[in-house]
Amino acid sequence: MKNKNTQAIRTQIGRSTYREHSTPVYLTSSFTFENAEQARAMFAEEMEGNIYSRFTNPSVSELIEKMALLENTEDGFAFASGMSAIFTSFAALLRAGDHLVASRSLFGSTHQILTRILPNWQISHSLVEPGKPETWEAALRENTRMFFIETPSNPGLDIVDLEYAGKLRQKYNFILNVDNTFCTPLLQNPAEFGADLIIHSATKFLDGQGRVLGGLVLGGKEIMSEIRFFARQTGPSLSPFNAWVLSKSLETLDVRMDRHCQNAGQLAEILETHSELASIRYPFLPSHPQHELARRQMRQGGSMVTFIVKGGYERAVKFMDTLRNTSLTANLGDTRTIVTHPASTTHSKLTEAERLKAGIQPGLIRISVGLEHIDDISADILQALKKSG
Repeated sequence: MKNKNTQAIRTQIGRSTYREHSTPVYLTSSFTFENAEQARAMFAEEMEGNIYSRFTNPSVSELIEKMALLENTEDGFAFASGMSAIFTSFAALLRAGDHLVASRSLFGSTHQILTRILPNWQISHSLVEPGKPETWEAALRENTRMFFIETPSNPGLDIVDLEYAGKLRQKYNFILNVDNTFCTPLLQNPAEFGADLIIHSATKFLDGQGRVLGGLVLGGKEIMSEIRFFARQTGPSLSPFNAWVLSKSLETLDVRMDRHCQNAGQLAEILETHSELASIRYPFLPSHPQHELARRQMRQGGSMVTFIVKGGYERAVKFMDTLRNTSLTANLGDTRTIVTHPASTTHSKLTEAERLKAGIQPGLIRISVGLEHIDDISADILQALKKSG
C-alpha cells in the first residue's frame, strides 16, 4: 500500500480469535503476564508488550501507527487533549534556563503556557511575527532550545514559512515544534521541512464530529523517547475508547477534508467583496498576504475562514446572535459549521494589547466551515451579516 489514505484505512492491529472486521476497543486498565519473568522483562524494557493503559494499549497503538504513517514520522504518543500534547512537548524537553521562540499568533491556551506557566520554571520566551521570517534569527539566543509554530495560526490564519524555519533549525540546532492541527497530515507534512515534533489536537479535524478529546505528538524515535518517559510518569495519556474513535475517524479524514476545503474556499470567494466586512482571510485566496507561501507548503486551503465585521464587538455579537443554522461554540473541525468570536472566548485570557499584536480585533470572527451544502452555509452567513447591520 503506497497511498497514505489507503494506509489510514487499512492499518489495524491484529485480529483476535473472533476474527472481527472492525478493530475492537481494548477497555482494560492493565494486561496480564504469562509469568513473573515476562513481567520483569517488560518493565525492564527488554521486550515489548502491553503493560498498563496509561502508557501502552492496543487501541492507542493503532492510532499512533496510523498518524505516524500519515505524518512520515517514526513514532508518536497519544494524549488526553491537544493542550496536554503541547504542554508535554515543552515540559519533557525544556529545562530551567532554556529559551523558546514562538510565533506570536498562537491559540490562547498555548500563549498562557508560554507567558504564565513556563516562566515559573525559569524558561523564557520570545514572540516573533509569523509573516516576517527575516526577524526570526534575531530572536534566537545561545540558550534557545525550541521554536514553536502554528501554521496556519489560530485564529488569524497567518502562514509560517516552514522551509525557512527548517533551514534555521539546521543552522542553530534547536527543536522545531509545529502544531499542524489546522492542516491535518493530509494538507501539510511539517516533517518534510525538518520539523522534529508535529502536534495535533485530535479533538478537531481528526475526530471531525465533536465527540471526543485527544492529542498527539509525533516525531523521531530518539526525541519521542523523552516525550514518552515524561508522559509515562505523569499520566496525560489518551483513553483507549477515545483512541478507538479517533482511529476509526481517520478512515474518513481524506473525504472529509476535501469537502471542508471545497466549502471553505467557496465561502471565502462569496464573502471576499462583501461590503460589511473590513477584511477576510483564507490561505488560498489571492488576497491573503501569504497566498503564494500557502500554495507552496499546503495541498489545499483548509477549512478555516476568518473575517472582521465592520462595527467591532457590538456588530460581531449581533452577527452571531442572528445566525440560524450555524453552531456557536469554541470548538472547530466539526462536520457542522461553527462560528467563534476569539476575543471574548478562546483568546479572552490574553490582554487587549496581546490580542491586538496577534491581529485579534474585537470584530474578528472565526468560521470552521463544515460539511453542509455550501448554499446553506453561505445563506446563513449572508443573512446574519444583512440583519446585524
